[in-house]
Amino acid sequence: MNKNELIASIASEAGLTKADAGKALDAFVSSITTALKGGDEVRLVGFGTFSVAKRAATTGRNPQTGETIKIKARKQAKFKAGKTLQEAVN
Repeated sequence: MNKNELIASIASEAGLTKADAGKALDAFVSSITTALKGGDEVRLVGFGTFSVAKRAATTGRNPQTGETIKIKARKQAKFKAGKTLQEAVN
């Protein structure tokens, strides 16, 4: 499912226009992004938890030259499915 299909699904399920559903989806994504940038977790009971994990700096190897390279430390967004979502999928 791509973004346009998700917007159409939200519109039909909630009885909204596609424009309103698109605005709602954009607001949802923006709110989660803002919270994660601020270092917060976003917990949606039954659905899952969005969080930020820190990855330490490591060394890697360029496969073409075999040269050792440094990989910088960074933050990575993570999602852990909630129990209800996990049960629904299985």
